[in-house]
Amino acid sequence: MKRFATLYTALDATTSTHAKLEALIAYFSGAEAEDAAWASYFLAGGKPRQSVPTRLLTEFARERAGLPEWLFEESYQAVGDLAETIAHILPPATGETSLGLAQWIEERVLTLRGANPSELRERLLSYWDELNWSERFLLTKLIGGGFRVGVARQLVVRALAEVAGVDHKRIAQRMVGWTDSRQTPSAARYLRLIAPAADGDDVDTPHESDIGLPFPFFLAHPLQADPATLGSPDDWIVEWKWDGIRAQLVKRAGRVWIWSRGEDLVTERFPELAALGEALPDGTVIDGEILAWEPGAAAPLPFARLQPRITRKSLTKKVLADSPAALLAYDLLEIDGRDLRTEPLHARRARLDALASSLHADVLRVSPVVTASGWDALATLREESRARGVEGLMLKERASMYGVGRTKASGTWWKWKIDPYAIDAVLLYAQRGHGRRASLYTDFTFAVWDEADGTRTLVPFAKAYSGLTDEEMRQVDAIVRKTTIEKFGPVRSVTPTLVFEIGFEGIQASPRHKSGIAVRFPRMLRWRTDKKIEDADTLDTLKGFLNEASA
Repeated sequence: MKRFATLYTALDATTSTHAKLEALIAYFSGAEAEDAAWASYFLAGGKPRQSVPTRLLTEFARERAGLPEWLFEESYQAVGDLAETIAHILPPATGETSLGLAQWIEERVLTLRGANPSELRERLLSYWDELNWSERFLLTKLIGGGFRVGVARQLVVRALAEVAGVDHKRIAQRMVGWTDSRQTPSAARYLRLIAPAADGDDVDTPHESDIGLPFPFFLAHPLQADPATLGSPDDWIVEWKWDGIRAQLVKRAGRVWIWSRGEDLVTERFPELAALGEALPDGTVIDGEILAWEPGAAAPLPFARLQPRITRKSLTKKVLADSPAALLAYDLLEIDGRDLRTEPLHARRARLDALASSLHADVLRVSPVVTASGWDALATLREESRARGVEGLMLKERASMYGVGRTKASGTWWKWKIDPYAIDAVLLYAQRGHGRRASLYTDFTFAVWDEADGTRTLVPFAKAYSGLTDEEMRQVDAIVRKTTIEKFGPVRSVTPTLVFEIGFEGIQASPRHKSGIAVRFPRMLRWRTDKKIEDADTLDTLKGFLNEASA
């Protein structure tokens, strides 16, 4: 536990990729296998379930510290993070523990769930009393289900590859499904993860125990340059960039699995795609995009129609009817149990076309190839993206293999996206950030002018926390503190004085929002210090975007 707490602190304290990599290598080089198994699970994105309700965590910590409720709340507002607040207010530890991370998780944290309040109180006070500040902070994060750390999964892969002396592509392949909550991290799994490659061991073939796992997804780079620098368009396969759920459909050993890019198993969410998988030859893996698509329709439905498939607890007949799904196939990665990823893309596409034609299944469509006379003509087509309900174009080298992650070693894929929607909005509410930004107000709610009934009022429409530099964040934080009007728990209402250009990828009607509109992936493009709040955009402007997207 001490070693992992030290690692967590080191990762949270720096933005340097090199420093984070060095800290990861140092940890995995010396950690016990059972501890490294849990550490790699958490660092790769595994999410611990909340073991103790927030209300009880707060109550027990406040009681142990001897603080009245009002003082604890004031402390929480000043710090901005519950786990950090608890770590600060608890009195110094009177004991010490040598338990490793695995023992803490398996023997203590996981066994808290379902215990009665009196038992929880006794155990938590005992645990806190044998940990230092950083260990208490980490433990409370794990218990509260709020653990997250600023480290990319690929960096964890690189560190493990360095420690194991194994190619990083092999480690990436072995880590597919690593954060699946149905498989408990263990020393045995970790040792298989970092085991040296044996003679004849093929990195491209899933282990028998992992027969249902997908391949690591191949990701595209954002294209910033003029596409004419890429050479002849004839060397590229061009497709539309669809807005859905990237997924792999796996058919092996007579069973079907559907995995999202986030390595969530979503087979039960899409029964019509699972039925499609049953019709596939055994030993088939298709890479594609799950879209909301009505049978026989020429184009998919907006992404919002797909969301109930993920968010609803149960799939009723109505949900299935209102949110029909189809798989738009991009690539064929395996057929008859043979890995095709080292074949050139054009050959894999030919095999995919033949497979899809043989099935005659409406829920399986092949992503169409976009053809034009040259880059200028493709640029003109790209301007039609929003009208077509897509995000731009994908450019894939005809000769490219199917790589691991975002790499250019196997041939390059580019995403040539259209510029985001952009609107000038007013900062209305602020909340503290997390991690390094826990002491700053960095999470903001933005509003536009509603000019209905001849009056002008600000109506919130989006939240955003990214896009500004650290220095800009500090400046905005200072203004938030000076212009606070009211406090609502962790949220501050501020005097409207600041205007920001907000970018977002998609827009849809939403009766749940006061503005009647919801936007996708909002972020701050720039701080408009040149504009007054009166110059901010209106709700009618947003509705114009909505009408454009719905046309």
